Formats: sequence, C-alpha cells, structure tokens
Amino acid sequence: MFLLRSLYAPQLQIANRSFFSSFLFGTKLINSSNFVWNQVLEAAKKRSDMVVQVGLEYRYMPPVAKLIEQVKGRDFGNVKMVAIREHRFPFLVKVNNWNRFNVNTGGTLVEKCCHFFDLMRLFAGANPVCVMASGGMDVNHKDEVYGGKVPDIIDNAYVIIEFDNGCRGMLDLCMFAEGSKNEQEISVTGDIGKGEALVPEGIVRSGSRIGGREHVQTIKAEDERIKYEGLHHGSSYLEHLTFLSAIRGEGIAAVDLEDGLMAVAMGVAAQLSIQERRYVTIDEVL
Repeated sequence: MFLLRSLYAPQLQIANRSFFSSFLFGTKLINSSNFVWNQVLEAAKKRSDMVVQVGLEYRYMPPVAKLIEQVKGRDFGNVKMVAIREHRFPFLVKVNNWNRFNVNTGGTLVEKCCHFFDLMRLFAGANPVCVMASGGMDVNHKDEVYGGKVPDIIDNAYVIIEFDNGCRGMLDLCMFAEGSKNEQEISVTGDIGKGEALVPEGIVRSGSRIGGREHVQTIKAEDERIKYEGLHHGSSYLEHLTFLSAIRGEGIAAVDLEDGLMAVAMGVAAQLSIQERRYVTIDEVL
C-alpha cells in the first residue's frame, strides 16, 4: 500500500515509472494485498494541494516536443498510425546490476519502453485496447552471470498496440544497434499528413498528402534552456523545470498518475504477449 500511503504524506512528489512496475509485472493491478489502483487515482484527485508528476521525460526532448505540438495543432489531421523505432546500445551497468533481471524491472518493455508507450498514447489521443508483441534475448548479456544467474531481459522486440479510437502504434526495439545514426525515429501519420522526429539529430520533418514529398519541411528543433544535454538530450532538465513551475503554482504537472499507470500497463501487456505468444487485452492487466 506504499503508493496509497504516499498520497497522504508529502505534498510534492516526482515519481519514476518504477513507482508502478513492481505492482504491475505479470499480474493484474491488484496485488496479493488486494491493492486496488482506483484507490490510488481517486486519492490523488482528492489532494488538490499535492503536486505529483510521473517521470516520463521523453515528452520533453525538443524534437519530440515539437512533434507533440504539431499533433495537438492537428497538422496531420486525425492520427491513424504511430511508429517508434529505438535502435541503440545495450543497457548500461547500474547499481547491483538490478536492470539485468525481469523480476527487478518488470522486463525491458516496462523498464525501458514505457516512455515510448506514453508517447504513443499521447499521439493517439486514446487509450490502448490490446497488445501483440514478439521479442527475445538474442545478443546481449548472455555471457554475464550475477549471483549464479544469467540475465533474462530481452534485447529486441516488435510491439503492436491497438487504441480505442482505431489508431495503431508500433514499437521497433533493438538494443544491439550501435551503428545507427539516430537512436530514436518517431513517425506520426494522420489522414492528411505525417510528421517525424529524429533523436539525437534533433530533426523534425513534416509534410502533407497534398504537398507530397517535394514539399516536406525540415527544421532543427532546439531549446535554448538546455545547456547540457546528457544521455536524455536535455529532457530530464526540462521535465524538472515543468515540475518546478507546478510547485510554484505557475502551471500543472504535465504527466499524471494515470499517464504513468497506462504506460507501464502497456509494457506489462507486451511482456505477457511475448511470454504467452498471444494477443493480450489491456483489461487483463488493469
């Protein structure tokens, strides 16, 4: 009941996605103590004096933020498809190698990819209905042993998500792709146009069906507030500025508990889909 208790304690909290994952992985969102997630969401709504923001910082990377702005401005019309590719390096070494085992993280598609599922839901403007995934541990960490155990986290996957407004999302993850120019390539396609965000190039491309390839516009997305990019391209800093504004009453926390809950639930459903080789409905994990 940690989450529920915490809503009756400090007034200011920024919560990482791991805030949710220990309760979500491989089970419904009611644990052995009859923990009910609706209690948490309802308790949070009653605390108007409390500022809670979930740490899903990929929304703040400048090219992604620009793409979000374009989608909200309906530059591409009604969004029908969201495709996200992350081709990158393997997981970094972390404290006590905790990120090498599913039991600690909920799995790669929870610990790593909840950020992308959050973006999909944001771009789609809808909630997920069902998930299908295929993935495996094919290259990384096979020669590592910790406490007599070999890591079990997947290093590549394809995930397809269907949303309740008919939009579809797809994730293409590869964690042995150091030979990529961009780590993330995000594509949002609507019924009248398409936008793309490339990270770390910082490029945003947008075009319309009427204009065609010849009229695709390319801009460099930057944020002058970022002085040091770090591994998340300045997004962690911008995320904390947003949280600070909310604390000061100058704005609202941009990512709430429901956003965090849904992002992690999508990852849990994807992990379960791989494990059981089938479609998984979101109702199964909520």
